[in-house]
Amino acid sequence: MASHLTTVKPPHHSVIIVGGGQAGLSASYYLRQQAIDHLVLEKHSLTHTWRNQRWDAFSLVTPNWQCALPGYTYTDDFNGSDPHGFMRKDEINEYLAGFIKSVNAPVREGVAVQRVVPRAIGGFEVHTSQGEFTADQVIVASGGYHTPIIPRLAERLPAGIHQLHSEQYRNPQALPAGNVLVVGSGQSGAQIAEDLHLAGRKVYLAVGDAPRCARFYRGKDVVDWLAEMGYYDIGVDTHPLREGVRDNTNHYVTGRDGGRDIDLRTFAREGMELFGRLDGLQGNRLQFSSNLGESLDSADAVYNRINASIDKYIEEHSIDASVGERYEPVWTPEQERSELDLQAHGITSIIWCIGFTPDFTWVEAPVFNGRGHPGHQRGVTAQRGLYFLGLPWLYTWGSGRFSGVARDAQYLVEHIVDSLTELNAQLPRSASR
Repeated sequence: MASHLTTVKPPHHSVIIVGGGQAGLSASYYLRQQAIDHLVLEKHSLTHTWRNQRWDAFSLVTPNWQCALPGYTYTDDFNGSDPHGFMRKDEINEYLAGFIKSVNAPVREGVAVQRVVPRAIGGFEVHTSQGEFTADQVIVASGGYHTPIIPRLAERLPAGIHQLHSEQYRNPQALPAGNVLVVGSGQSGAQIAEDLHLAGRKVYLAVGDAPRCARFYRGKDVVDWLAEMGYYDIGVDTHPLREGVRDNTNHYVTGRDGGRDIDLRTFAREGMELFGRLDGLQGNRLQFSSNLGESLDSADAVYNRINASIDKYIEEHSIDASVGERYEPVWTPEQERSELDLQAHGITSIIWCIGFTPDFTWVEAPVFNGRGHPGHQRGVTAQRGLYFLGLPWLYTWGSGRFSGVARDAQYLVEHIVDSLTELNAQLPRSASR
């Protein structure tokens, strides 16, 4: 008797969401509202990044009132009592736990997506560590921070130097005894340098080109002023830099201890040693660019420019506010040092705080530019049915944050509803997938 083999079709969903962070869960929230069949695939656990890739003293740099995930705001749903404060790591995870429970998304954790492949007949094959799925549409919500950036010169550092990336840093006590070099002065670098400095560790900081801003100005948090001025509603289509704004580095500031400025010049006056951009390595000696003064001046210029825009807004609207002041440097480098001998200065640890690169090589669709970033308009790509969500400046400043991801997710789901309506009109329900 001849044997007959039955081909088992992989599970099919109208929408598959790759990534179970705040972006993916926000998309799930709106898809559930529309009763659209979908599945969220998460490589780790739903709160993996917040629990395992943040240091112990981590806090939000935006005030709590901006935590406005869909259907779960800080004040109304989380019942938070400090809207103008800054949640720390444990509180953030508590807030997210409430959001996760509220959304009740159809999630499969511990499933790594290995390939997303468009099908000739429409839709996608989604190959994972737990088997294959198919979907009419796919939302890539895995963020844009995938591969930690560590320069190749790190391979030539003395074997005794303890090296780690910012995502691996937890606290000063976890590092070997000795002095610490922090490379990079963006939000993570500046805050980690401060964490070490406050703990009494001797810190050397290689300063980058990140700008800075005031925490409070003229009686209010700068974020409150900018929100009132409509800055957070500006889209990339109307921003003066257009899509170029996506290349901007985040301003460094902190929400620690109720929030304050981070002033690298003050750190230097207190004993932290600042250098320019890290350029090279010869033996035990690191070489630095002589651009420290320029970098500090540039960061301060942005600080003063933001405050000046607030001054103008206050004046134009006749707002009663406290008097503002222009920042003046409290310290300047007398002579920039171009070298640092690691052994002579007792440096035992280096923390790389120079960011991440995206890795979307598993998405096999012709939508990426030469740097591996997806081309899109508000998350909608040229590949029919393929979307991105949760990227920095996907549409507005808040796109990758608790404050703006809901708006982006709602927009994409509305687009998906239209697409599925069109698909259902073209294909009978019994058509083969």
